[in-house]
Amino acid sequence: MIQTTAGAWVFVITAGLLSTVGNLFLKKASLASSGAGLIGMVLQPYLICGLFFYGLNVILFAKALQYLDVSKAYPVLAAIGFSALSIAAAVIFRESLSLTNYLGLLVILVGICLVAF
Repeated sequence: MIQTTAGAWVFVITAGLLSTVGNLFLKKASLASSGAGLIGMVLQPYLICGLFFYGLNVILFAKALQYLDVSKAYPVLAAIGFSALSIAAAVIFRESLSLTNYLGLLVILVGICLVAF
């Protein structure tokens, strides 16, 4: 499927975005099942969608690890997840992000770039 390091990085980036989508679905499932209990949450279609996207994330990331060092790939995956999820949650769920939060994300991204590259 992929045969280059560049292709593996595309898989890592895609996996990070799929993780973000999965987390957004989990948040939606949590909101939709408020007060329904654990069984009510497990039966939420949003939860099932979230798990589906997590599964795709794991598959793509595992495939990327055939070509990349986990010590470099995982920080990039995490950085994409942290940053994309924070921004998407602020937009979709109106979760607040302060200037300090944005600066923290920037510090995380710079640190991960230093570790991974």
